[in-house]
Amino acid sequence: MPSRPILSLALLCTLPALGGCLAKTALDVATAPVRVAGKTVDLATTSQSEADEKRGREIRRREERLGELQRSYDKNMRRCDEGYRNACFKARNDYAEMQDILPTVPREPR
Repeated sequence: MPSRPILSLALLCTLPALGGCLAKTALDVATAPVRVAGKTVDLATTSQSEADEKRGREIRRREERLGELQRSYDKNMRRCDEGYRNACFKARNDYAEMQDILPTVPREPR
C-alpha cells in the first residue's frame, strides 16, 4: 500500500490536468441546452434556398405528369378515332386531369 505522502503528491500532480477536464466538462454541460435548441431551430426552419428547391422539384413533378398525360391523351385519341370506345373514355379522363394540373404549372415568359 503506498504511503499517504506519495498518494497526496500524486493527487497534487494530476490536479491541474483534471482541472482542465472538469472546466471543459462544466462548459459543455452549460452550453449543451443552447446547442440543442439551436440545432432544433435549424431542423425546424426551412431556408429560402431549401424552399425554392422543394418548389422546383414539385413543379418538375407536375410538368412530368403533364407530359405523361399528354402522351396518353394523344395515344387514346388516335385509338378513339379508330373506333375503340374505351380509349375515348380514357382520353376524356386524361384531358380532365390535364385541366386540373395546368393551372399549377407556371408558364414560360414570352
